[in-house]
Amino acid sequence: MAPLILLTLLVLGSGVTRRVSSHEESGAWSCESNSEVQVQADFRPGVITLDGHADDWKDIDGFEFSLLPALDPDEDHEYKDGKMTVKALHDGNDIFLLLQVDGDYAYSKGDSSKCPSVALMFQIGDHATYHNMGGCEEQRGSCTNKTCKGHEVDIMHFSIGNAIPGRLYGGNPIDNGEGNGGDRFGHLVDVYAWNPHCRYLDGMGPSGNDSSAQNDWKGAWWHSSFTVHSGFVEEDSPYTTGGQKGTYYFEFSRPLRTMDRLQQDVQFTIGGSSKMSVALWYPVDGNPWAGSGHYTINCDWVSMDIASGGSKLTGSAKPSSSWDVASAFSLLFSVAALCVAVFVAYQVSRPKNIPFTPMENL
Repeated sequence: MAPLILLTLLVLGSGVTRRVSSHEESGAWSCESNSEVQVQADFRPGVITLDGHADDWKDIDGFEFSLLPALDPDEDHEYKDGKMTVKALHDGNDIFLLLQVDGDYAYSKGDSSKCPSVALMFQIGDHATYHNMGGCEEQRGSCTNKTCKGHEVDIMHFSIGNAIPGRLYGGNPIDNGEGNGGDRFGHLVDVYAWNPHCRYLDGMGPSGNDSSAQNDWKGAWWHSSFTVHSGFVEEDSPYTTGGQKGTYYFEFSRPLRTMDRLQQDVQFTIGGSSKMSVALWYPVDGNPWAGSGHYTINCDWVSMDIASGGSKLTGSAKPSSSWDVASAFSLLFSVAALCVAVFVAYQVSRPKNIPFTPMENL
């Protein structure tokens, strides 16, 4: 049985995912998961601009993870350039995520295997496991939404080989108009799977296509070695000199709830939690990566909690301080206005003592 692998989802021009060869484990699957690790998405509206830059995330708490090989989570083979930081928040409508990982700059236009790549995976079905990408035991010829019911996982995969830094990719009118989760411009695709052999763009599958699906994700990437901040265009590739030390940033957003009716999207609930994983592919020592040669943040699901707004809104120092000053001034003004109104009303309603003058004295 193949292991969990967030395999590279290279999309052909026709919009279907390319079949990949099987990946077998060298031995019995073994996982010493840290069950205490988690990610929390706090309620912070109006904070994030989706552009790949991390400046607006500086006050958001991050959660740090070691990156171990997905097939063999051995600490001796940990990603050598450091840990991955995952940050998350929501604004009541959309969820935002930032993946931050150190790495020498590597970019080869049109060749995704020579560029870093990332993926997010979420549990949809109640029986979907991290290991084996959902864990359905059916093979490619027999996996369907009936034979693998309950093993659905939702995957967002971003290969940056054709993506300009700082530009938005993902859901777009052309691909969404065709009713699938593809992205012909930057390969930020929306995928569902039951196991590594049975994975499809949203809206596509072994039983035929459904035109109601779409790509709900949007995202951008950046590297800290870039010196241009006014914006790149395709002709600027490779955007900076290769091999420069720095940090990659991958920034994503998606509505908390989507219009999916095919059991292909995870649905986030405020006050609830979802099970997730994050994967990284990187061309170590300049060598192209293979589909199974990726790192993950844990060898099992990681809980992502979607916090409600009450506690975090009042705990936000700067907005709270500004609001308090305005509120105090407004309250003072209201009290003063009320006092003036009472005084005027009293003066108007106060009885007037007019002396009586007999008629004969007139």
